Amino acid sequence: MSFIAYDLIFLVIFALVFTVFIIKKKHNLKRQGIMYLYPTQIGVKLIDKFTKKNSKFLKSIEYIVIASGLFLMISMVWMIASFSYEYLSSPILAQALKVPVLTPLIPYLPELFHLNFLPPFYFTYWIIIIALVAVPHEFAHGIFARLNKIKVHSTGFGFLGPFLAAFVEPNEKQMQKAPIRAQLSILAAGTFANVISTIVAALLLWGFFSVAFVPAGVMFNSYAVSPINLSSINSINGLPVNNSELLITTNSSFINLTAYNKTYFIEPSSLAYSLDNNISYVIAYDDSPAFIKNLTGAIVSIGSQNTPSYDSLRSALLSHMPGDNVIVKTKLENGSIMYTNLTLSDNNGTAFLGIGIIPTQARSGPMGWVYNIISDIKNPLISYDSRLGDFGVFVYDLLWWSVIICVSVALVNMLPVAVFDGGRFFYLMVLAVTKRKNIAEKAFKVSTWLVLALVAALMIKWIIAFV
Repeated sequence: MSFIAYDLIFLVIFALVFTVFIIKKKHNLKRQGIMYLYPTQIGVKLIDKFTKKNSKFLKSIEYIVIASGLFLMISMVWMIASFSYEYLSSPILAQALKVPVLTPLIPYLPELFHLNFLPPFYFTYWIIIIALVAVPHEFAHGIFARLNKIKVHSTGFGFLGPFLAAFVEPNEKQMQKAPIRAQLSILAAGTFANVISTIVAALLLWGFFSVAFVPAGVMFNSYAVSPINLSSINSINGLPVNNSELLITTNSSFINLTAYNKTYFIEPSSLAYSLDNNISYVIAYDDSPAFIKNLTGAIVSIGSQNTPSYDSLRSALLSHMPGDNVIVKTKLENGSIMYTNLTLSDNNGTAFLGIGIIPTQARSGPMGWVYNIISDIKNPLISYDSRLGDFGVFVYDLLWWSVIICVSVALVNMLPVAVFDGGRFFYLMVLAVTKRKNIAEKAFKVSTWLVLALVAALMIKWIIAFV
């Protein structure tokens, strides 16, 4: 039985147990807006004990916590602004990403929207990561509230339909009367805890991957290509052409070109684009063994030599001569193995397979840094095997999602919008600078409506893209 079956069974059992619990404890439920809260005193003593024991240390990092909140807010505003510009101006980005920008992270989201660039997101992951994100976040609010002599009434969990959350309930009147510095540290404490959780999860991801995975093959994302001057093209699909009037008269996936006494292949749309835009050259695929055989997947071995790295791949090719017939073993994304029999061609006297790599640009911003760190842990151009089988993949994906979601929650929660901690944090920062309540209130309202209008524009663009 696949893990999905176990995961669905766990989902049903959890839903039943949770439903029975809520029915039995319905008199303890407390409504707050559109959410229902289940308050308890379980965490209050833990918060008090931790705060008393570490009060000196907590006081010493209070300004660091506030600075982290400000950094996250600035980063998130920059990220949403730059992403919105690209999303709204690009004719293809909405369709490429598929998922709406305003979508809650629910189990099986990658499967529902066919997001092949993301690992599976099981219900088991969802429950574990909710605890990993929500508990430290809310307890950090409570700890810094107690540090500043603000009473914590209760802790507990809340839910909006099937969506779960944790909460800590400080005394709101005391909170509003506290100094601005104290309020800022309390508001930023939650996201600071999420940043710490991100670092811990990243270290666990690195340690687990180092122990549980070994390189198995090399990836490629293109075939070998060459620039071709349009004036040098002698024939298209075997027919002589007038170089001043090239015509595309085929419905096939690729056009066969001859130039420089060699054969090349190009997509009709690429050739048409160069002609329509008066570009003097095209980028065409070489007549290589990998292209002709439509080689796909990670290259695990060439002949009898394993290729877990690019150095070993080069060594394997150098051990053969042009014209040698070899069997190339590849591993596909679904884990299946394919064997391809091909004949190596000649490239300046050396054996030539004809694979290529289009380098990806380094991502910028906080989320970009996280993706770059993950790429340093697991090279995206290398295929790995788990020493622990499917269990190793399960744990790796859980830690991967933990890193991504923890940092995402930290960033989103510091947006200067009324529903997030960042909303009041922004209001207090403006108040601290201007000393004028009316200016702070206006800035708070403007920031909230600007972000909401931007999100609405993104959603409209997504709807238009899929209509």
